[in-house]
Amino acid sequence: MSDGAPAGEPGPPEGGERYEVGPGGEGLRLDVWLATEAGCSRAEAQGLIERGAVSVGGAAAAKSRRLHAGETVLVRRSDPVVAQDRSAPFSVVLEDEHLAVIDKPAGVVVHPAPGSPSGTLVEALASRMPLAPAAGEGRPGVVHRLDRDTSGLMVVAKTDEAYRGLVEAMARREVSRTYLALVAGAFTLPAGRIEAPVGRSPADRTKMGVVPGGREAVTEFSVLEALGAASLIEVHLHTGRTHQIRVHLSHIGRPVVGDPVYGRSTAGLARELGLSRPFLHSHRLQFTHPLTGAVIDVADALPADLASALEAARRGGR
Repeated sequence: MSDGAPAGEPGPPEGGERYEVGPGGEGLRLDVWLATEAGCSRAEAQGLIERGAVSVGGAAAAKSRRLHAGETVLVRRSDPVVAQDRSAPFSVVLEDEHLAVIDKPAGVVVHPAPGSPSGTLVEALASRMPLAPAAGEGRPGVVHRLDRDTSGLMVVAKTDEAYRGLVEAMARREVSRTYLALVAGAFTLPAGRIEAPVGRSPADRTKMGVVPGGREAVTEFSVLEALGAASLIEVHLHTGRTHQIRVHLSHIGRPVVGDPVYGRSTAGLARELGLSRPFLHSHRLQFTHPLTGAVIDVADALPADLASALEAARRGGR
């Protein structure tokens, strides 16, 4: 028997896979059946379906479509666009059908923006899982973002219900976001709170700053280690303004080491420590799951480059 497509039905696209629904698949949802048959997670199956990479009987189908025995399902995983999307690396720390907590490496832009139209985290996520459309065109699933050179934890929404619940929790300040930062200089007190409005800098519209009439911004911090020329601190965000941590710490004279925009004075120290980016890491996320009510508390260790810089700081830059 030829492995070509039956008459009247398109063959699988290049790199495609063909499956036939057996009696055991009768009545099953497409995403559930595909996950088992294709040897992938349900989230991956949903991602393939949402991208239009799956057809049933030659036509695109919804993930909730009920299958019938004898139907043919075609799957295309080797789409060139998908290969490009996967170029933005990330890892999944926690995932269910509603949301995912992911670990974003430094150097990855979260969603398309001027100068970064592709190769974004959103594109990579969309090749791996469904994302909530309610977040808006170009940024599906994005509840909050991290700057390109900030590493660490983010929560993304896979459904509109989860998105709305997370956004509302953010507005009520019920999502706890904790960062680790290495800043220049020492503190006289073990902890502090910065309340200063953040907005576009009138002197340079590409930068943010503490400006009259800016949006309310609140940052708390505590000192974890005093290291002479630098301090390792834990930072807790009460609001989520653009560049808030970097702007606030620079405002009090303790810029993030390695920050080329708000901490140029730290360039020499950054070189001594082997840093090529700001020492800022999204270390911990704590929130209540908007649909299940489960308490989510996830922590992420420093990546290798920041851990190495911290050890160098402990040795006095040597």
